[in-house]
Amino acid sequence: VQLEESGGGLMQAGGSLRLSCTASPDMFKTYAMGWFRQGPGKEREFVAVSRWGGGTTYYSDFGDFVKGRFTISRDNRRNTVYLQMNNLQPEDTAVYYCAGHRRGVFSEPLSYDSWGQGTQVTVSS
Repeated sequence: VQLEESGGGLMQAGGSLRLSCTASPDMFKTYAMGWFRQGPGKEREFVAVSRWGGGTTYYSDFGDFVKGRFTISRDNRRNTVYLQMNNLQPEDTAVYYCAGHRRGVFSEPLSYDSWGQGTQVTVSS
């Protein structure tokens, strides 16, 4: 198993969660690491990505669901990438996936060739 997520759960609206994804050392030091989510009946959508090395980050620009609420970061010593989610809303309910980017557009799932099993985030109103 190369990617393992944790940190999901059930939250009330307005709460915060931090998701974690631990990767194998070989993957972490060469791949950009991204987060996607897939809500009930929806397609998988890009949330954020952190590049290897300097850790340049990019966030989804589709709608405003990320802006000011989600932050991606990485701990190179622990081979772990995080997704801090604040002010969670019911529409954030989804399975959140960590993925290793191979090549191509960061926002496209097909650009990633390694995926975690996903962690469920459920936000109640």
